[in-house]
Amino acid sequence: MKKLLREFTKGIFKENPIFFIVLGLCPTLAVSTSVNNAIGMSAAVIFVLVFSNVIISMMRNIIPDKIRIPCYIVVIASFVSIVEMVMKAYTPELDKALGVYVPLIVVNCIILGRAEAFASKNPVLPSFMDGLGMGVGFSLALLIISSIREVLGSGKFAGYAIPVAFEPASILILAPGALLVLGLLMGGIKWIKSLRS
Repeated sequence: MKKLLREFTKGIFKENPIFFIVLGLCPTLAVSTSVNNAIGMSAAVIFVLVFSNVIISMMRNIIPDKIRIPCYIVVIASFVSIVEMVMKAYTPELDKALGVYVPLIVVNCIILGRAEAFASKNPVLPSFMDGLGMGVGFSLALLIISSIREVLGSGKFAGYAIPVAFEPASILILAPGALLVLGLLMGGIKWIKSLRS
């Protein structure tokens, strides 16, 4: 039980894909302009990550080494297709807002990395917990970044205007603002870690 809990929590804290491993930055920077976009992308990534980890773990002993990466991509692409079809059917506005970044989950380095580094070498339950932990870690980081960018950049939160005592800095909802917020958060986290050691 402790091992499973450790597999889950490492993706949130110790090996957070965005803040510590620095993977998946393309969708992070692109869709973190609003909390609603972040929630949609987070749900999609968690779904794909968890289920692709489980399937790849189940098939790890029958997939030949020479074709393992193409096999992983087929599994991941299947789950991405499901997510994309569900989004188009039930949340067309979110699908339009996320645009090309949902189909690009297929080649997201977090998902491919977890398939290669963990799911292909471990049983199903630890792979499930690893996928869930990495997905939750990605989601938390994305929500933090998008909250900062949306509040400070547009004076809104989840699309609703909030009373602010300052003029929103619209640069924060542009690409340079994404890099600035991410860099400051990563620097702050590393500074806090250095104080604790």
